[in-house]
Amino acid sequence: MVDLMSRAFVRTAREDPADAEVPSHRLLLRAGMIRRVAPGGYAWLPLGLKVLRNVEHVVRAEMDRIGAREVQFPALLPREPFARSGRWDEYGPELLRVTDRRGAEHLLAPTHEELFALLAKAELGSYRDLPLWLYQVQTKFRDEPRPRSGLLRAREFLMKDAYSFDLTDDGLAASYAAHREAYLRIFARLGLDVRVVRAFSGAMGGSESEEFLAPTPVGEDTFAACPACGYAANVEVVPSPAPAPPAVTPGPPQELDTPDTPTIEALAAHLGVPAGATLKNLLVLAGEEVVAVGVPGDREVDLRRLENALGPVRLLTDADFAARPALVRGYVGPQGLAGTAFRYVADRRVAPGTSWVTGANRPGRHARDVVAGRDFAVSDSLDVTTVVGGDPCPACRGPLRLERGVEVGHVFRLGRKYTDVFAVDVPGPDGTPVRPTMGSYGIGISRAVAVVAEQHHDERGLAWPREVAPYDVQVVPVGRGEQPAYARDLAGRLAAAGLRVLLDDRGATAGVALTDAELLGVPRVVVVGRRAAEGVVEVRDRAAGTATEVRMDDVVFAVVGRPAVGR
Repeated sequence: MVDLMSRAFVRTAREDPADAEVPSHRLLLRAGMIRRVAPGGYAWLPLGLKVLRNVEHVVRAEMDRIGAREVQFPALLPREPFARSGRWDEYGPELLRVTDRRGAEHLLAPTHEELFALLAKAELGSYRDLPLWLYQVQTKFRDEPRPRSGLLRAREFLMKDAYSFDLTDDGLAASYAAHREAYLRIFARLGLDVRVVRAFSGAMGGSESEEFLAPTPVGEDTFAACPACGYAANVEVVPSPAPAPPAVTPGPPQELDTPDTPTIEALAAHLGVPAGATLKNLLVLAGEEVVAVGVPGDREVDLRRLENALGPVRLLTDADFAARPALVRGYVGPQGLAGTAFRYVADRRVAPGTSWVTGANRPGRHARDVVAGRDFAVSDSLDVTTVVGGDPCPACRGPLRLERGVEVGHVFRLGRKYTDVFAVDVPGPDGTPVRPTMGSYGIGISRAVAVVAEQHHDERGLAWPREVAPYDVQVVPVGRGEQPAYARDLAGRLAAAGLRVLLDDRGATAGVALTDAELLGVPRVVVVGRRAAEGVVEVRDRAAGTATEVRMDDVVFAVVGRPAVGR
């Protein structure tokens, strides 16, 4: 197949778009692969659509390889299944809700667990139908509050979601492992460097989940990795270490005069103690309940981790404090108030027997030697502090390293959350009804395009791996003599060898043609220049940045290293 660039609807740009913040967004726009339609919504132009379809091809091939079967559900779904599972409300404002002309409520699906569970309920006849592995490639919608970074954080995106149904937990473990291995093959074929990390299941539910994160400085996820033992986890699930029991328990609390010390920094300087010896108490509203969150003063509360534990929260305002005079802003301490005025939760470092400097619940006053378990009670010990580089690894105690990444895949052991909701039962071997257990497995296909671009580019443009590239080779004539004729002949030979070929037939100047070729990122570029009359052309390797002179008769071998086979 030879595509002519003059007919391929390629629209490149020389300047970076003003609103593009990350490399993938800038380059995909400049290369004419996507165009913004609305905040978080993009049109796919021909070359970009080729890349997207190639990613789909790899994903489908590996899903089919393990025996999964493809189906297709609508993106517009009725409210009732999501209301029954609780996710109509649990998703909150990220769920795009729609009311039709008859007043019936629908949603634009962010995911499809409910619908697959209902399909299993309707179609499974007995335990002999299990295990069942189904998947779809479908557009999903999430009402992102701040869609940005192009395809990395969009409101509408293409996703492959798969679901397994098994009779037993051991069966689920086998299904989970098969999908996990398929994902590793998919990302290897896409040329993606990924880390498999433990993760929080969130609104999906389930007992276990892992994310596939592609390391990149522009990633919105932070994960902790241990170089010593290989432990890796999203910072949302890294447990806080519990301190060793203190050797000596101090005497009763001592109240101290600490004027003008409403901050940890001011208090630590005033008393000459490290910030980690103080107890910081953050006050939030969880629903209608005031909750105080105690953490060491040298740590920050990670609000995302806190919401994972408590649900949506907001910080107390001036009006909230005015309505609760027992809560002295900047001087709150857990002693005497816990369990009465508010609920007190704390980081696991605030363990029984640990001693702290904390607020005395009076303006300008703090208390020393306030001991957890003796002077105040903790209703729940939670992992709510930010993880920092150098924290001890939960597995081997070595220092953790923090990295940024983009989630391109997520696998979940859902268990029976959804089969319980919809009473999905099948007759077991003895005829007794058995409730299947589920797994869920997602890959962001459109996001993967952007992540490949993040990991495969340089200052000149994109550099696609061959599995996802829009073409295998681009032929660029340079000069206005016989070079275009030689280029057409070479393009035909390359296509006859089974390669996908883009021929630049625009008659552009050498500078424009070669600059566009570097921007588009086709893996091999054949430059037909002044030595073409001698039977010599130049073959460029886009990723390696190398160029080699090759005789025309050897171009096919130089491009693929072997006789090419069509896709």
